[in-house]
Amino acid sequence: MTRLLYIANIRLPSEKAHGLQIMQNCEAFTEAGAQVTLWTARRINTRDMQAVADVWAHYGVRRTFDIQRLPCLDLLPLVPGRSDWAGKLAFYLQTATFILVALLRVLFARADVVYSRDPLLLLALSLVLPRRKLVYEAHALAPGRAGAGVQRQVVRRVGAVISVTRRLMDDLIGRGANPARSLTAHDGIRAERFAHLPEREAARRALGWPAQAFIVGYMGRLQTMGMDKGVGLLVEALRGVPAVTLALVGGPDEAAESFRAAWVANGNAPEAFLNAGQVAPDRVPAHLAALDVCAMPFPWTEHFAYYASPMKLFEYMAAGRPIVASDLPSTAEVVTHEQTALLYPPGEAAALRAALLRLRDDAALRERLAAAAAAEVQAHYTWAARARAILAHIS
Repeated sequence: MTRLLYIANIRLPSEKAHGLQIMQNCEAFTEAGAQVTLWTARRINTRDMQAVADVWAHYGVRRTFDIQRLPCLDLLPLVPGRSDWAGKLAFYLQTATFILVALLRVLFARADVVYSRDPLLLLALSLVLPRRKLVYEAHALAPGRAGAGVQRQVVRRVGAVISVTRRLMDDLIGRGANPARSLTAHDGIRAERFAHLPEREAARRALGWPAQAFIVGYMGRLQTMGMDKGVGLLVEALRGVPAVTLALVGGPDEAAESFRAAWVANGNAPEAFLNAGQVAPDRVPAHLAALDVCAMPFPWTEHFAYYASPMKLFEYMAAGRPIVASDLPSTAEVVTHEQTALLYPPGEAAALRAALLRLRDDAALRERLAAAAAAEVQAHYTWAARARAILAHIS
């Protein structure tokens, strides 16, 4: 049995998607035959996340692996106003102290594999552990001279590199990763989360959503690093469109309220804007079941276009709902226009509007796209299949 130590310098639980991805992957590795321990940082969490009593139940995974929290110096929540210099200093102190503790602890850990998404941590661990023990799961191409330099060293000093898109893998090979020890493994779903979805009408009754409305929904964080993820474009695309309701499932609340204001300013009915706010991961499938269409209107940025493998895409597919998404190379690795989704040119509100109206007016098209997407995700994009492929690759 492979003893796998997953190290993640994150707050856990977290309102961000990486917490769910890591927890579900640890469960999948365990079910694929590994003995898994997850090390996270002992950090000061947000008030909402502090209220979570059972992290396994919060994420809807079984308690099949251990979680240990490493001490670190976390001053980030104490920085007044998060000024640039103070925020950076607090970030570097937290990162450095976490890495130092992990470096000392790993010397005494009984692990066959040390697995992480953090290149700086892996670079430090490569000083004391043999290459064959280290696995790097990459979710982005590191920008800047310093970030690129660290990533270039890491992909050459680890035993295996896992990437979440094919373009990311190509670029990491360009930075020195060994093609023979590299594997592309997209994100995916925990199949059991979607095994017993409520009917749309029942889901709406439970949420208090209108039974007869045609609801277009977006699920997930509404902003990344303060940048809109296309939700503003979605609001604009539905300007003045009758008989369509917009539902947002995610935070932060201030972003949702700004979209509500824009929705009303565009002449749309206030009651046709639904804001569920941030919901626990185990409640996401029921919210998706209440939708008629799922939207992923990401803008064209280098990250979204080439390196993002958003879990929302796979969860949309698993929920059996038709998808409208911006036509980005990373998205097109997973879904195909007119077969498993409708894709439109990123940033074009008129094209997004046309795709949404087409689905509103064509129930047969909705059913065909949804069924094909659900079959595709169950066949190729489950965490269980991903874990088996990774363990086979690194063994």
